[in-house]
Amino acid sequence: MTADSRPTEPARWLERLRGSGGPDPAGIARDLAWLEGPNRSLLTVDDPRYPPQLAAVPGMPPALFVEGDPAVLARPQVAIVGSRAPTAAGRETAFDFAARLAAAGFAVTSGLATGIDGQAHRGALAARGVTIAVCGTGLDRVYPAEHRELATGIAASGALVSEFRTGTPPRSQNFPRRNRLMSGLARGVLVIEAASRSGSLITARLAGEQGREVMAVPGSIHNPLARGCHRLIKDGAALVETIDDVLAALGVSVQENSKETARKTGDSEENPGGALDSDAEMLLNALGFEPAGLDRLVQRTGLAAHSVISRLQLLELEGRVETLAGGRYSRTTARHGR
Repeated sequence: MTADSRPTEPARWLERLRGSGGPDPAGIARDLAWLEGPNRSLLTVDDPRYPPQLAAVPGMPPALFVEGDPAVLARPQVAIVGSRAPTAAGRETAFDFAARLAAAGFAVTSGLATGIDGQAHRGALAARGVTIAVCGTGLDRVYPAEHRELATGIAASGALVSEFRTGTPPRSQNFPRRNRLMSGLARGVLVIEAASRSGSLITARLAGEQGREVMAVPGSIHNPLARGCHRLIKDGAALVETIDDVLAALGVSVQENSKETARKTGDSEENPGGALDSDAEMLLNALGFEPAGLDRLVQRTGLAAHSVISRLQLLELEGRVETLAGGRYSRTTARHGR
């Protein structure tokens, strides 16, 4: 920037975000350099792309750093949170709920942490849906570092978002702020495996204060990671066992949400390769990208075996599924890139 040029609009906002810390030309230059990268944005409160559900919550940040598609932040979202060290069952539960919510048209929002967060992001990606990661660092770094590849996938199909300036490390005080941003973006928060002293309970409390729906998956009374969820349920959180429980808590139906998704994506009845009925879509996403047998698909979808078989036959006729040796089924993703 030359001496006689006026600061750009992002530069003016970055000066304001620095607050009472005094001038920081090096920090502003670092932020501006980051914003020059592909698919990167600074969404300010006067930007029409700033998510309206967040703008309605008092105390939300005046600007957001975004990598990916900023438009996804305005989509209906469900936040999935839970333990960083879940059981195998908890990991699968988070993955499956995320995949089904993505298939129902929701963006799946989480915090990019290890454990339940990571599985939620992966489930949405496996369903070829949208997922949003709210980060507790500047977006010039990935925390935890082992989620770098996952973060790249999230940015490609959804968005990474943070209120923190570039160069911000993962300080402990950042994560409650990240949690209140995560719950503010979502219509509801689903907790899967949380100990009695879990950061996920902070997210749930913030969601309640923001008028969002709080939901929890129960577990064994012998599992210490279920105690936080049981406490939430005792305090009035919706008890969730299936995707229908989530949709009921949010006041929507699978059919309504699938129609809205079809409208947004341009699918229609005139597009036979477009929207499926809700059970077929759920089945296709439950199948994922690895071959699976009938028993596994029944378990994942909760549908009766005869319903799974009939829908698999229809999907096979449409060229979306093929039958493999040993009674297993696989997606034909090459022809239907949904």
